[in-house]
Amino acid sequence: MRKLLGTIVAVLIGVAGLGASAHADDGRIALTIFKGGWVIGGSGGSGTLVFKGRRYPLSIGGLSYGLVFGGSKADLVGRVSNIRSPRDVAGVYGAAGAGAAIGVGARAILLRNEKGAVLELSGRQVGLIADLDLSGLAIGLQ
Repeated sequence: MRKLLGTIVAVLIGVAGLGASAHADDGRIALTIFKGGWVIGGSGGSGTLVFKGRRYPLSIGGLSYGLVFGGSKADLVGRVSNIRSPRDVAGVYGAAGAGAAIGVGARAILLRNEKGAVLELSGRQVGLIADLDLSGLAIGLQ
């Protein structure tokens, strides 16, 4: 009987916890990223997060290592998901990727940070760059 009562209490606590947990939301994001380098590359830029009708300015910085040659500018827009507050967007996003741009090219990327925020971005990249690298992108709220 005690075991049954304990199981019922555990189930009720679990169900109550599901109702009380914060619901993750989505937002819109726009980023401008400048990237350049020779073997070791760097990136920087800025952006804007729109979450629940408010705009939040973002800063961007990062490093990459591998085959990096040249420089480019990428203007990306998209969706950020699995966030509960604007602070969830801030963090480090890691990626392994390959790409090239001569003049104007398309770019699409999917990233996740340590808080679980997911960025789905697409846009255009302008410049002369070839890359096959591991990179980290840090996004911060200003």
